Amino acid sequence: MTEESIISEFTAKFKPDILEVARKNQKRAVITIKPEAILRTAGHLYKEAGLRFIIASAIHTKRGFEIYYHFSLDSAGLILNLHVVLDSVRPEIESLSNMFNASNWIEREMHELFGINFLNHPNQDKLISEGNWAEGVYPYRKEFKSVSEEKK
Repeated sequence: MTEESIISEFTAKFKPDILEVARKNQKRAVITIKPEAILRTAGHLYKEAGLRFIIASAIHTKRGFEIYYHFSLDSAGLILNLHVVLDSVRPEIESLSNMFNASNWIEREMHELFGINFLNHPNQDKLISEGNWAEGVYPYRKEFKSVSEEKK
């Protein structure tokens, strides 16, 4: 499959779940999806389109908790990112660790640093912070000023 055919097939199949498609260049695309579509879309990329899961990364922005799931089609040099934005108050999403063993540790790390709950994760125990900060403290969470506070 070519980059174009993968992205075209994906967008046609998951149109109701897609919020945005951004082509960064010929070899990289970011597809923003509804969080509830993560298992369906990641499963399609892996099982049907032949991409492999590389890793995931997270950031806390004014929009919420944003996760980028990085996939690669090595034969074509394509990097495709599934992007989700989670609620700031109650960030949760289905875990990919039951589909990809490689996502287990990064989901645990995101849980520990951001407080993102990965539903159906087999083990969200602490990975890196045992004794480094208090329970319920998530060091990568940010406090954003409201619009009225920014004008002061």
